[in-house]
Amino acid sequence: MIFESHAHYDDKQFDNDREELLSSMQANGIEYIVNVGSDFAACKRTIELTHKYDFIYGAVGIHPSDIADLNEEVCQWLREAGSLPKVVAIGEIGLDYYWEKDPQVQKKQRDWFLRQMELARELTLPVIIHSRDAAEDTLKLMKEIHAQQIPGVVHCFSYSPELAEEYVKMGYYIGIGGVVTFKNSKKLKETAERIPLNHILLETDCPYLSPEPFRGKRNSSLNLPYVAQEIAALKGISEDEVILATRENALRLFSKVNVNR
Repeated sequence: MIFESHAHYDDKQFDNDREELLSSMQANGIEYIVNVGSDFAACKRTIELTHKYDFIYGAVGIHPSDIADLNEEVCQWLREAGSLPKVVAIGEIGLDYYWEKDPQVQKKQRDWFLRQMELARELTLPVIIHSRDAAEDTLKLMKEIHAQQIPGVVHCFSYSPELAEEYVKMGYYIGIGGVVTFKNSKKLKETAERIPLNHILLETDCPYLSPEPFRGKRNSSLNLPYVAQEIAALKGISEDEVILATRENALRLFSKVNVNR
């Protein structure tokens, strides 16, 4: 059974068939799903999904592109939500300089990233980190805050294998999804090959980033076997080994997941 570590089933792209799709997951080998908040509304929808489906857990946090949502009241809400039994992480949080070039806004991203990292530390929860076109600042801030004391995953990893190894030294997991199946994803393929299997999580980021042969179409957790197959091929091991190890990794990181439900 596969552990899906990063999905967005609250997204409007699932409005027409969400219940049908999610009801098919367990019969198709998807054991657990972490649905990840991005803005304030998505965090609230995520918590609703955790109430409706016993195999869905949630992460609450504000994505760097949505920091306009953040204020003291929202931070207090995140603190309270983080104490809920089925909220297993703070995320997704981080930096995104791909969409935001204004230095002042980038500074605000850094400030709120640090604030949410400290919230995770306070709640003893892991973090789910988004970092795009911000490699240097992300690593710098994580070192400044002693992020090795805060467990987490760098989701949708897109940097060099050498940087992945830096995160692994800090105890972090690397989230790998459909992009690893793309022919032009040389850096990610090398990363998947080089880093230890016990530091990899399977993810989709659905509805985005479908693997080959579904690239460009709506993604779902049902496509995770394609990701596992690619990682297995790169490492010269079996698909079952990848699925088992990444499941154990996710259960280790998201320790609030109830395996005795």
